[in-house]
Amino acid sequence: MTRVAAIGLVILSLSTVGYAQQPGQQESAGRASPYIDPVAGLTLDDAIARALSQEPSLRASRLQIDVTRGLREQAGLRPNPAVSFSQQQEPSGADNQTRIELQWPLDLYRKTGRVGVADREIEVARQSAANRERMVASDVRVKYGNVVTAVRTLSVTEQLVAATTRQRTLAASRVEQGAAPPLDRDMLRVEVQRLEADRLIQAGTVDRQLIELKRLLGMPPDAPIMLRDSLEVLVRRDSTVIPAGGEASATTRPDVQEAEARVRAGDAQIDRAHREGRLDVSLFGTYMRMNAGFPQQGFSPSGALEPIRSVFHYVSLGAMVTLPLQNRNQGTVAAAEAERAGAAARLDAARLAAQSEIAATRSRDTLARQALDAYTGDTMSLARQNLDVVRQTYELGRGTLVDVLNEQRRYLDVERAYTEVLREAYDARQALRAAVGEVR
Repeated sequence: MTRVAAIGLVILSLSTVGYAQQPGQQESAGRASPYIDPVAGLTLDDAIARALSQEPSLRASRLQIDVTRGLREQAGLRPNPAVSFSQQQEPSGADNQTRIELQWPLDLYRKTGRVGVADREIEVARQSAANRERMVASDVRVKYGNVVTAVRTLSVTEQLVAATTRQRTLAASRVEQGAAPPLDRDMLRVEVQRLEADRLIQAGTVDRQLIELKRLLGMPPDAPIMLRDSLEVLVRRDSTVIPAGGEASATTRPDVQEAEARVRAGDAQIDRAHREGRLDVSLFGTYMRMNAGFPQQGFSPSGALEPIRSVFHYVSLGAMVTLPLQNRNQGTVAAAEAERAGAAARLDAARLAAQSEIAATRSRDTLARQALDAYTGDTMSLARQNLDVVRQTYELGRGTLVDVLNEQRRYLDVERAYTEVLREAYDARQALRAAVGEVR
């Protein structure tokens, strides 16, 4: 009995040392450690800033603004004048004619319409880029949260693998000394292998989520990167209540403002269509030099014979008016009006979607925070304590290994449920931020 008691005390002390670092804490040894660096890692704000400057599709959206600016510059230019030159020569004679003609379109009424449409298109491109920034920032928040959630799940599993491996070693020692049946050792071996398989799957999940985050940051898949913030830190730091914006948030979101800009662009298209259906005037001028004569001779004013030939100069000025008698651009006007009506309907849909999204995400955020409050206090420490008690009870010979394994799996379920609540609280807050139009 003395020997068995001594072995029990040694096992109890080793178990206490082994669980000084409890599952679920921020610091963890093993594969989870290369992903988190609390000092030099990439913060969520830094990740958003990098994505806003490096994400390829966002750069393309910003370049679209430059495209519309170039079209605006082109719309403000007047049509160029046209100059024509012709030379006519009599094939078997000396007569010839030189003609120079200039045509200058006045472009009446039309420039204002073109410029108005181009200005509205610039506004649409700006709001579209702003909305793309909002979506990219939201995507980065989600992917960052996916990574740290997967890292936390991996960390918990790794610590359980390490604890169960230590327990299997102790059980093997007890079996050799005849203090425990071989079944305990074999059951722990199966449990270690099961947890190790879970660990490998979770490690693959972390790698996959991290690669997806790198894509948003404009980084190649093999680029080294470490994150600074853990899931608990992110949720705890972002615990302040976002004030209700209501109608104001729904109208200031970039996607709603983009829809409003498209309505104004529709108004400009209608105005341009009307202007292009009005009359237009082009001025023209012509200079003609004609060298002509006959193959006879005539008397000059002085009475001498001379060839009948002379050079004639003609100058003409005129205007050409395009009269909108049958074609007053009716079809284009009708199409522009229909397009504007569609833009107005899409604006109503965007406002309604924004209002609904804000209300839904605010409700989700409130309930997720309430669910998180259920885990505050000593909930998780009590779950760890329960597992420690069951383990120690078994190691003192007062329980069975089945009780330990059941309690360990129950604890793992609690840890994973807590991780899901943390993730839901994080995702709900980031969804609310995106719904109210926050970028940074």
